[in-house]
Amino acid sequence: MKITLNGKIIEAKQGQTIFQAARDNGIYIPTLCYHEKTGPAGKCRACVVEVEGMRGLQTSCSVLAKDGMVVTSNSENVLDAQRLVVDLLLSTGRHNCLSCEKNGNCDLQKAAYYLGIEVGSFQYADMKPDIDDSSEFIQIDRSKCISCGRCIAACNNVVVNNVLNFGYRGHETQIVFDTNLPMGGSSCVQCGECSQLCPVGAIIDKRAVGKGREWEFDKVETICPYCGVGCNLELNVDRKTNSIVKIRGVEDAPTNEGMLCVKGRYGFDFVGSDERLTTPLIKDADGEFREASWEEATDLIVEKLSFIRDTYGPDTIMGLTSAKATNEENYTFQKLIRTALKTNNVDHCARL
Repeated sequence: MKITLNGKIIEAKQGQTIFQAARDNGIYIPTLCYHEKTGPAGKCRACVVEVEGMRGLQTSCSVLAKDGMVVTSNSENVLDAQRLVVDLLLSTGRHNCLSCEKNGNCDLQKAAYYLGIEVGSFQYADMKPDIDDSSEFIQIDRSKCISCGRCIAACNNVVVNNVLNFGYRGHETQIVFDTNLPMGGSSCVQCGECSQLCPVGAIIDKRAVGKGREWEFDKVETICPYCGVGCNLELNVDRKTNSIVKIRGVEDAPTNEGMLCVKGRYGFDFVGSDERLTTPLIKDADGEFREASWEEATDLIVEKLSFIRDTYGPDTIMGLTSAKATNEENYTFQKLIRTALKTNNVDHCARL
């Protein structure tokens, strides 16, 4: 289809909304409550546009594009409406971009920059930090929440854990866990989908706090090492400290579409652990471990396993691979067990 957006003819696919068509053609329209996975919401009203032949302003995230449609997203009428929405959101929360962990990756900050808003112009009573630090991996700051509902839609409709919802009404509206329990005391499984989809700094990965800003990290894509699903990960790597700061799911990955379990998103401590072995260890006759070279260790392994295989038969041996090794390493290991030791007794600890 062809639609006209801001005087420019662009292509739109069947079933696309105005917002999706604009995004695919590189035209920015502010949005806060919409996400590709959670679908049209029409709650925040930051994405309003003018559509020829339709009364009033329309939410671009929920109106389907039609062939020949004429849309304007940059008129003064539209921009004034968008500014009012963003201005109100900035005024009714503690949105200090200088100290916020989402600085550089915040949809509200991006919208404010686009609309030329530096600070909220409405005077509300000062909001105090409302931080829920009870869970293992996720920190909640309700004073930064804009009640967009993306985390709720993600929890209930995408990963289907049904933990999050809205509680209270009006200006007191806030996200709650189960029957308004602390997150750490609720049925939350810490998958982190709410953290990934939160457009502001209200839900963040606790262990990444203070470790650096978004633009300071190298983004490295890899495959989750734990189970066989093959979820795509985006590692946020701090090259200065040679460490993984946080992990996000890759949104356009066909295997997981950005979703991860608690292990895939937060189980990366082992990579930089001081307890990792750096050299082979061999237990002496007195039962104490001593450091050894790789050559000595592998020679001992070959000698012992060959003796057991040849004396008692190959099925007296089994191999256990590790979910913390790469798929390639696990493949090589099972091939060693099957070909060199002649047994199919091989298992994998994907349940750890």
